[in-house]
Parts: sequence; C-alpha cells; structure tokens
Amino acid sequence: MGIATTHLPTTARRRPTPWGGYLTLLLAVAVMVLPLVWMVLAGFKGRDEIYTSPIQWLPATVDGSNYAQALDTVPFGNFFLNSAITTVIGAGLKMLLGLMTAYALVFLEFPLKKLVFGIVIFALLVPQQIVIIPNYTLVASLGWINTYQGIIVPGLASAFGTFLFRQHFLTLPASILEAAALDGAGHWTRLWRFIVPISAPTIAAVALVSIVGEWNEYLWPLLVVDRAEMMTLPVGLTLLQNNDGVTNWGVLMAATVLVTAPVLIAFFALQKRIVSGLTAGAVTG
Repeated sequence: MGIATTHLPTTARRRPTPWGGYLTLLLAVAVMVLPLVWMVLAGFKGRDEIYTSPIQWLPATVDGSNYAQALDTVPFGNFFLNSAITTVIGAGLKMLLGLMTAYALVFLEFPLKKLVFGIVIFALLVPQQIVIIPNYTLVASLGWINTYQGIIVPGLASAFGTFLFRQHFLTLPASILEAAALDGAGHWTRLWRFIVPISAPTIAAVALVSIVGEWNEYLWPLLVVDRAEMMTLPVGLTLLQNNDGVTNWGVLMAATVLVTAPVLIAFFALQKRIVSGLTAGAVTG
C-alpha cells in the first residue's frame, strides 16, 4: 500500500528569511541615525562628558544650558527669520517657475522646444560652484550684497524641479485637459484648476527638495552676506563657532539641533507623498 505524498505549490513553499538584507538595512539606518542621536544627546552634555573615554552616550543630567548659551552668544532670532524668509520665498518661486516651465514644455507648442528641454537636462549636470563667481560679480554690481534678493535670486532656476514636473505631466491623461479646453479654460486655468490638484505628490517632493536646499544652503549666503543681522542659520553656526571656540561642542551641537529640527519636521510632514512624487513619470520618455 503506497503512501500518498502531497506536493506544495512553489508559491506555498517556505522561503528563506533574507537576513543579509535586513542586516544591511539596519547598518544603513544606523549610519544615518546614530550621528543625529549623538548630536541631540551632546546638546545636553557638559564639556567634560563629551570628551569622556570610553564614549558616554547619555548625559548625566538633562541640562538646557547649552541651548541658552547658543541663543545668547549669537542672534539666533535674526538667523531663523532670515532662513525662513529665504526658504519660503526661494522654494516657493522655484516651484512656481518649475511648474510653469514644465507646463510649457509639455502642453505648448513653440520652436526649439526640444532644445530648451535639452538645456534643462544639461543644467542638471553643471555643478553650482562653477557659476558662483559670475553670480557674485553680477550681484555685487547690482548692489545686492547683504540683501535678501542677493541670497535668493541667483538660485531661483530649478532644473531638477522642471525635469520632475515635466516627467509627471507626461503621464497625465490628455482627456482631462482636452475637456477643459473645450469648456473654454485657458492655460492658466488648466494649470491651477486641473493639473496642480492632481499633482500633489510630485509638488510635495519638489517642495521638500527645494526647502531642504534653501534651508541648508551655506556657501552662497556666506559669500554675499557679511553682516550678522543678515546671516542665515547655517552661516550663523560658523559665527557661533568663531565666537565660542571649536572646543565647546555641546553649544555647537545644541545650535545644530536648532538648525536641523525644522527640516526634519518638513520631511515627516511630507514623507507620505515623497516616494510617489519622486517616482512619478519614471518610465516616461
């Protein structure tokens, strides 16, 4: 009498656990997160605790004196206001110009359209450091040193935002815009009443990239600003370091937390839309 055997389908067979992938992921997360954890904890430590060997991760007491000293040493209120102004205006104008340029590249017919898009792609390959000297010469000749327009205007063109919006617009159903055109909607109405509402994930992704870029910009504001009342937060950290000394890492770490926190808040607020926005139109020509 034979014994019946049952063969499980291939999909039902037990698959080996990808421990190697999990370990790699944990290692990558640790590399990114541990410096942030150390920065936050160091902001509450005294100078002696930071230089303790072996490393002492947790502070003996939670003391906010480093934050108070950082705020008293340099005008952080002015730094924050300047960063907020340059970030909101700069990122907003970048998104506006990117939206309108991408709309023109997709939905309007004009001579040399492919050449214009090729220039946009070429701009993605050009390091921003190459144009710093010409930009500084122009800004200085216009009298824009130590001004908001001197910080904001040279970086308004966003090739990345234009490219991402253009790729996303190519995936939109043409029937929606054709119906809007038949109803008499002009280009401006089509852009703001139809395209923008259905492009929220891509707009969120471009917004996050623009906000982080403007908020963390260091080299250009350092060149065009030499007055403390016009400095942004990243440049203000340099002023704090010069005034308080490079050895007082607790104060510098506390100030760095103040600079980093708004960007992290913006990331967590927009994270649900980031991946879908960055992958929109990824396979579109």
